[in-house]
Amino acid sequence: MKKIMIIEDDLSIREELMLLLKNDGYCPLSITDFTNISEQILKVHPDLILLDIGLPGQDGFSLCVKIRKTVSVPIIFVTSRDSGLDEVKALSLGGDDYITKPYRVPVLLARIKAVLRRNSISEQSDLLNVDGLWLHLTKGTASTNTGTVLLSRNELQILACLMEHAGEIVARADLIEILWDKQIYIDDNTLSVNVTRLRAKLNSIGLSDCIKTRRGMGYQL
Repeated sequence: MKKIMIIEDDLSIREELMLLLKNDGYCPLSITDFTNISEQILKVHPDLILLDIGLPGQDGFSLCVKIRKTVSVPIIFVTSRDSGLDEVKALSLGGDDYITKPYRVPVLLARIKAVLRRNSISEQSDLLNVDGLWLHLTKGTASTNTGTVLLSRNELQILACLMEHAGEIVARADLIEILWDKQIYIDDNTLSVNVTRLRAKLNSIGLSDCIKTRRGMGYQL
């Protein structure tokens, strides 16, 4: 069941959205404490956020910027502000859609489904998973249930190749060709250094001995 977080300070609208989402098969969550909203988002990991612009303490624009610095969760602005400039600003700051109040319920629900569907397709093409290790290609991060690490370009390409061929031996020559695009000469030790750094990062998120060296042949995940 998809979790949708409602960030709306108008109680009647918030309760209406909660009921609509619940009846449509979602798990609605609402913010009632408008301090430390970013921390609350990180705690519950919603699949989508419905965000008002006029909020106590800070507006939805600045909150969207803060959210985008930490997570890539889809954001739909739901607001009474119908200015074209506001819509352009919302989308340029990272919003995925913009709906004005009063909204039509079927349209709102259809737009929610569309954004969730687009995000699902994007995640499937952008994520690799092998036995609890997740590689986010556009973010350049590797994650497990114990943490996340940021990878360099070379580390990302090495891990992506090993994950795509999980259980198989990937030759050192093949990795060198992928990383350095058939350059005439690359010191073989350069690959070893990159693999060592990658292993250290994976170890920090609970994956010790994840990449095995097969002597005379290459590496295996």
